[in-house]
Amino acid sequence: MAAATATGLTDPDVDRGRAFIGLDEPIPLAAGRAGRYINLDNAATTPPLRAVADAVQQALLCYGSVHRGAGYKARMSTAAYESARTAVGAFVGADPATHTVIFVKNTTEAINKLANRLPMPAGAVVLTTMLEHHSNDLPWRRRASVVRVRCTPDGQLDEDDFDRQLAGHAGRIALVAVSAASNVTGLVQPIHRLARKAHAVGAPIFVDAAQLVAHRRLDIRKQDDPEHIDFVAFSGHKMYAPFGTGVLIGPRTTFRSGAPDAVGGGTVHTVSEDDVTWADVPDREEAGTPNAIGAIALAAAARTLSAWGFEALAAHETALAAYARARVGAVPGATIYGEPVRGAAPDRVGVVPFNLATADHALVAAVLGYEAGIGVRNGCFCAQLYVAHLLGLPRDPTAHVRVTGALRPGMVRISLGAYNTRDEVDAAVEVISHIANGRLTGRYRRTSDEEYAPF
Repeated sequence: MAAATATGLTDPDVDRGRAFIGLDEPIPLAAGRAGRYINLDNAATTPPLRAVADAVQQALLCYGSVHRGAGYKARMSTAAYESARTAVGAFVGADPATHTVIFVKNTTEAINKLANRLPMPAGAVVLTTMLEHHSNDLPWRRRASVVRVRCTPDGQLDEDDFDRQLAGHAGRIALVAVSAASNVTGLVQPIHRLARKAHAVGAPIFVDAAQLVAHRRLDIRKQDDPEHIDFVAFSGHKMYAPFGTGVLIGPRTTFRSGAPDAVGGGTVHTVSEDDVTWADVPDREEAGTPNAIGAIALAAAARTLSAWGFEALAAHETALAAYARARVGAVPGATIYGEPVRGAAPDRVGVVPFNLATADHALVAAVLGYEAGIGVRNGCFCAQLYVAHLLGLPRDPTAHVRVTGALRPGMVRISLGAYNTRDEVDAAVEVISHIANGRLTGRYRRTSDEEYAPF
């Protein structure tokens, strides 16, 4: 546990200010007051690691054009960019001989790229789940029939239904697409077991790992392993690395067939008036000048998280999340979603979705933000189907919103990172308790179907 102690994970107040940038920053609050910012919205975006900023600062000294430049800075930037590609692939166990690492803007772009590039024969089915972010649902609708595996009343994947859908659509499934961890409930999926089942019917599997890779070790495994992951995507901004880069990793052979989905500079080998020969992967999939700084930042975060050790990260976050669920659950009128109806608590990352009986989700989030400087997320978290299921709403939960202008159904989400502390959870719960008891300092008005602001 030496790495945990050094980074303050066993005692998160130790050294966290040196490991992360921007924690405890003073911010303006309502009524002209000031306070410090507490980020409990890590499932959306995490604060940057100092190691990332240091790596970027070093790279900027030799920043230049990536690929095909003969100047010193061009050569140095190209080397740093390709080194980042190697590091990001190693972070998830990609095999350089068989996998390609493609840098993109974010996880959403990665999924859209895969949806555009993966062959989809007529009548193809993409098997996904009710737990998915919209980004792992909407892109597939353009290419195939989307079949969604059900979830249980408490929000867990119904693996029996997964088996039924695999059997019922065997021979037509072009892809199984699942999240490694839910951004709504934090539930971690048995992705390797699902992969074995998918491969047994001849289907590859894609894993949206955006909510997992900052919290758990992910190994996509060798392609001859029956439980290997065929394609995976994730983003830097959810793993302490800003600068706008995501990644799509998968077999080279998939991306060597057909034309790339975005074409132009960097994607070609030769061009004539009538023909084009595409470059090899990954170059053909990265049109235009690449975001070298973003790739370097992502690689620095991957190296840092690996050095800390995911066992220590998971232990800290699991204990803190259990504490947060217990504290929020004790607030009168609070309902926490994704709690198991029976059996042992499932594996999950540090996400606590809840509602209060006495105040809607948008008001709770506004009071936390404006009056206490505590950042949380409210709404449907880009997962309306799943949230509607957890809330017990009809299949089209926003129909009445469109007609009446009512508040959109949703929840409040606390999401935790490696640096968060019990004191920060306590600060949030104190405000939540005041809201539950109707003790508000300010007055608020609705500004949209998911937001309030003070007036």
